Amino acid sequence: MVTGEQAFGSTTAAGIMTMLRHYDIPLEGKHAVVLGRSPILGKPMAAMLLNASATVTICHSRTKNLPALVAQADIVDSAVGIPELIKAHWIKDGAVVVDAGYHAGGVGDIEKEGLDERAAAVTPVPAGVGPMTINALISQALESAQSKVLTPR
Repeated sequence: MVTGEQAFGSTTAAGIMTMLRHYDIPLEGKHAVVLGRSPILGKPMAAMLLNASATVTICHSRTKNLPALVAQADIVDSAVGIPELIKAHWIKDGAVVVDAGYHAGGVGDIEKEGLDERAAAVTPVPAGVGPMTINALISQALESAQSKVLTPR
């Protein structure tokens, strides 16, 4: 990277953060469990939540005692890539649930049945996180283009 050049975060993680801000979801001091360790979503999402003063636990498909860790979360962000790996009854009452998974048949990483009764907010699958990814990509492209036009060389 050239010194002074602007860098952008993962578009999906950035889109999720935009959505959380838009809906005034408090992050400071909250326990966020991020399911997934990919370099394009899980890790950037954890870093962005940490930068927003959330306490972050990163889990994945091989995490021991996964149900117990998910049950502690105020915010659950899943990008683990396994259909309905996370069961609705694991979710703490009042938690905010962001499901970034999308699998055949329109299912996410988190089981839908019973989730609405437990969670304070849930992203839909499909049409939840995906449009926010596109929004972030367009915003970052525009911001990058504007900075190139306005920066003298």
